[in-house]
Amino acid sequence: MSVLYSSVLVALVQSVDSLPRNSSLCPASPGRRGHPPVCDQKLFLKALVIMVVLRLTTAHELWQVLHEPTCEMTTLRALLTCEGRFPCRRTWERRLDQLPATLPTQIAALGRFLVAVLDHFAQSDRAVALDSALLRAFGGRVWHKKDKQQGVVPHSGIDIEAGWTKSGHHGWVYGWKLHLSVSCGLVWIPLAAELTAANCPDNEVAPRLVDELSQQVRFVLGDTHYNAPSVGERCELGGQTLIASGHGAYPHPDDDLNSKTVRSFFHKLRSCTIENFNQQFKTIFDAHRPVPTKGRIRTQNWALDAILTYQLLLFHRWKHSLPLRTGLKYALKAP
Repeated sequence: MSVLYSSVLVALVQSVDSLPRNSSLCPASPGRRGHPPVCDQKLFLKALVIMVVLRLTTAHELWQVLHEPTCEMTTLRALLTCEGRFPCRRTWERRLDQLPATLPTQIAALGRFLVAVLDHFAQSDRAVALDSALLRAFGGRVWHKKDKQQGVVPHSGIDIEAGWTKSGHHGWVYGWKLHLSVSCGLVWIPLAAELTAANCPDNEVAPRLVDELSQQVRFVLGDTHYNAPSVGERCELGGQTLIASGHGAYPHPDDDLNSKTVRSFFHKLRSCTIENFNQQFKTIFDAHRPVPTKGRIRTQNWALDAILTYQLLLFHRWKHSLPLRTGLKYALKAP
């Protein structure tokens, strides 16, 4: 086991630069009028990693923390300097607000890169699990239906961009859904992610998650919510087979992929993958509690960058021959 001499936070920020260019972490922005952006988008991805690890929620907090006279902050400021200049606070605010549109693409690109580097599907099941993790809205406050219909916001702390959904485990929840595609096997690698209001159906987002999967994936595993024609058709286009829980009472009609033995194997594989990953993710990033951000853009930045940070942490630990399934929570807490 190698000994690490820099903080894990500094190492994660440096990892954004060390990734190969063909990972497509920073797609070119479309042409537009005016002065072109001076700072590369990677600079602001680094800032988001810092915000997630240090639990900062605004550009103002980031600005203040980075100007603290400590060795770690001095190092981080140097990593966030572009052409000898440190961006002003307004630049941080403006560019961070533009990131949510590109984060799903970046997560998918880094997921494919990790699968290739770890040679994951050569030693594990060529299957991925789909699911959505429920995140409670900022402050735990809810916007009741009767107030929403009347256009009344009884408390300024209510996040009016969140939505309601009903979970079999959690009951009624007001908040957000983090839609995920995670590789099954020895290592849980997030391969695609999107954040929506909680009232967005899982099968509406699933086709976009499936689009990001590599051709190495053979099986896409989901629960009843993913048993929809749109998801099945998208899987067929990519050469994958959708295996999702059926509707109605058991037993369902049997065929090669719906026999009791096959269903039990794939349902157990999906459950062990996605449920354990969701619990680990929520524990690492304190997501069992309400999200620390208010509004769609800030919550997308927080949740999607937490997934990106998880991926970078896997890459960092792989480079140093550290366990990829255990110790992740304490690695982020290490000085």
